[in-house]
Amino acid sequence: MSARAHLARIPTSEDFPEPAWPPQGAWTYEDYARLPDDGRRYEVLRGVLYVTAAPSPIHQIVLRNFVRHLVLFLDAHPVGEFFLSPTDLILPHGLTAPVQPDLFYVRGPEWTGTITGRFMEGVPDLVLEVLSPSTRRYDRQTKSAVYAQAGVSEYWLVDPLARTIEVFGLRDGAYTLFGKLGRNELLRSEMIPGFEPPLDKIFKY
Repeated sequence: MSARAHLARIPTSEDFPEPAWPPQGAWTYEDYARLPDDGRRYEVLRGVLYVTAAPSPIHQIVLRNFVRHLVLFLDAHPVGEFFLSPTDLILPHGLTAPVQPDLFYVRGPEWTGTITGRFMEGVPDLVLEVLSPSTRRYDRQTKSAVYAQAGVSEYWLVDPLARTIEVFGLRDGAYTLFGKLGRNELLRSEMIPGFEPPLDKIFKY
């Protein structure tokens, strides 16, 4: 298999010859729901279908470390809830149908979204994406623009290879870099005050 097959990409009709699929730009959640359960991640952004390969072990270890710290914090401070991929998240105005962030967080009773048996619909307060070589551009550009337009207040980009976390905050409809954090630093967030895990433990693998 070529290296290109692992990139976040827009699939073609050759990927799904039957049944008939909509043209790119016209995909809906109903179309997405008909896709095969083949281990790949499918997302629909602005009506365009994207496909990415399954996450790497390092990607999952780093995400697991985040979850450990977040569970402990929220057990002691029940101020919100978080959800993990492959949870389907539908953002407003046709922006996604759906997207599957690696992790997203909502602030308790302040959140005005809805939860159904198939998906969540609304705008989370914070989204986290773990970068990989195949999705780096997709997460930094395509997804970032969609999250900003939806009004996601905070966006974290986690780089397991560089062992850094970039924290972006939404200001005037665009993301501003609050800080790029590395070893021996603590993560801090406006959306989860008091949650300050050490990055050395997040990147322990």
